[in-house]
Amino acid sequence: MSPFAIGGIAFLFIFGAALLGMFLRSRLPGDHLSAESRDAIKLATAIIGTLSALALGLLIASAKRSFDDAGAETRTWAARVLLLDRVMAHYGAETAEMRASLRELVETRLSEVNDTSGSKKPPGGGFDVEPVQDGLRSLSPQTEAQRWLQSRALQLSGQIAEARWLRTDTEAGGFPGMFLVILVFWLALLFASFGLLAPGNATVVATLFVCALSVTAALVLIIDMDHPYLGLIRVSDAPLRLALERVDRP
Repeated sequence: MSPFAIGGIAFLFIFGAALLGMFLRSRLPGDHLSAESRDAIKLATAIIGTLSALALGLLIASAKRSFDDAGAETRTWAARVLLLDRVMAHYGAETAEMRASLRELVETRLSEVNDTSGSKKPPGGGFDVEPVQDGLRSLSPQTEAQRWLQSRALQLSGQIAEARWLRTDTEAGGFPGMFLVILVFWLALLFASFGLLAPGNATVVATLFVCALSVTAALVLIIDMDHPYLGLIRVSDAPLRLALERVDRP
């Protein structure tokens, strides 16, 4: 389910709970909203508010970590591709075809990062370095330097191939569904208490509407950031563009 769909459902529950609280306010007997009752409600919801704040903090930290890890992976991948290209360039003209394949690899990865169609492509299109590895294994080095360069190139290509599975883990990320359900339930309880204790006028309704919209917008941004290759907030493609400019050059 997309972050916006989750945010829309969360908004309906949270703002709906506030409206339900207002409805109950007009139906409950007066002693249910006495000063003592209001104090007890405030104390109970303060606990829920604290738990909600802690949960949102954990979500933000988790999403930020996923986003930072994806950015570091992209920069590392681009650096290894450039280093692999230079190693093959020093090997000799026999690697010309493999260097061209490496450039196509960067172009494919860049197109995947910039894809805004919303389609979740299976990982691997921009990571399929196996043809380059096959070409490196088929080389017949003639000197000690070429043997070292071949070994180094195979090592780098293996590290690039490992990034494929690292990206798979990142794309398969996401918060546990039950965690989000409980968080939305807590927020709904908070807004229900707001509606229960506040007078039902247009100013209060508008304020609760804006606050509910703000909270759900934060949830949308957090969930979107947790998918740094697929969401609206994506990792920068600057390292890939730099690699594309320099790879397969004399």
